[in-house]
Amino acid sequence: MSHRSGHYSEYPQHHPHDHARPSPRRAAAGRAAVAASRGQDGYTLVHAGKQVRFGPVAFWIVVGTVTVLGMWSAATATYFAFRDDVLTRLIARQAEMQYAYEDRIAELRARVDRTTSRQLLDQEQFDQKLDQIMRRQTTLESRATALGAMPDVAVTGSIRPPARGASGDAASSGTPKPNPISDTVIFVAPPDREARLESRAPVAVKAPPNQFAKVQGFDNVLVRLQTSLDQVERRQMAALSSVEDSMESRVRRMRGVISDLGLDMAQLEAAAPRAAVGGPFVPVKLPPDAGAFERQLYRINSTRAQMDRLNRTLSLVPYRKPVIGEVEFTSGFGVRSDPFVGRPAMHTGLDFRAASGDPVRATAGGKVVTSGWMGGYGRMVEIDHGNGLSTRYGHLSEINVKVGDHIKIGQVIGAVGSTGRSTGPHLHYETRIDGDAVDPQKFLRAGVRLSAG
Repeated sequence: MSHRSGHYSEYPQHHPHDHARPSPRRAAAGRAAVAASRGQDGYTLVHAGKQVRFGPVAFWIVVGTVTVLGMWSAATATYFAFRDDVLTRLIARQAEMQYAYEDRIAELRARVDRTTSRQLLDQEQFDQKLDQIMRRQTTLESRATALGAMPDVAVTGSIRPPARGASGDAASSGTPKPNPISDTVIFVAPPDREARLESRAPVAVKAPPNQFAKVQGFDNVLVRLQTSLDQVERRQMAALSSVEDSMESRVRRMRGVISDLGLDMAQLEAAAPRAAVGGPFVPVKLPPDAGAFERQLYRINSTRAQMDRLNRTLSLVPYRKPVIGEVEFTSGFGVRSDPFVGRPAMHTGLDFRAASGDPVRATAGGKVVTSGWMGGYGRMVEIDHGNGLSTRYGHLSEINVKVGDHIKIGQVIGAVGSTGRSTGPHLHYETRIDGDAVDPQKFLRAGVRLSAG
């Protein structure tokens, strides 16, 4: 069934005004006539007297296809028309992205290089500081050895790691602390590592510190070590200064004692006993780069040599007590009332209260020149100390030496008694210079002055 439009008829009709126009049939013979008519349910295409009917769906599919093809053609034409610009922009964008990536990579590379250089520099500085600390530690150890050879020095200082389990900051930080026994720096593992080695209990792992925190931690450890070494060095210098002051004071007292006693220092030194020693003379020279410690140690050694020489000299000076214990005089030096006749008489020595049989000791080194009975002295020992100095020990109950014996200071030469002109057990002690009796208390006070230092 077909539908036709009301404006067309199956057969053509003539109109009075159409006599001058060609007939529609004659015009259709020269060209194709296409007509499309739409009914209520589709479309009709008329070509050369032929009719082709389409449904509405098929018609719009064809129209849409033609439209899409047209748009695709227009887009394609536009693309080819502007293809060079698009490609240029794409290439420029790709190049820009590549340059940006390369710049970023170069920046990261430079940052890595800076970080690596900083780490190497920090490592080099740490190694230098650590090497400096170890050299300083070695120097302090050699100084401690030199100080340990001195009997006058008791404390030299040290660095020792704190005891495990100790309370306080020292135990928590694990930093070596000073100790007055040795001079050794011992580097120990951190406490958390020791705890992991000693215990099987699981340990909570903390986040590793960053590089800055590690560097700061290393610097803090080095600063603490430097501070500890500074304390050790200060204690060593203080001990050395104390020894130097003590030795210089003792030397001054020794020289003052010899001067107060009116003795000739040169004669005493010439008569002082000497051990069997010898060797070539090698003068002591300080290195040009000697520090304060070495110079002070050189001065101390020089002072010690002087003090040893003075000690040998003073060993010939009778400044010691002839008896042990508390000194108690029963009679002093000088004019007194004679205990037997009651008239004034010169007492040429000191009478020491002592019990019979108490040991009598030589007050200085020397040689025995008299040993035996000597009139009112009873049993007596006389020792020649050289340079005109001599001592006598009277009223002895027994004598332990003989003439010609060489006596050392403090050696027992006899025992207290009451022989000779005596009223009871005591020791009669005399000090003589060039044969003349002098007050022994002058020498005993010198001994007290020397022993006070």
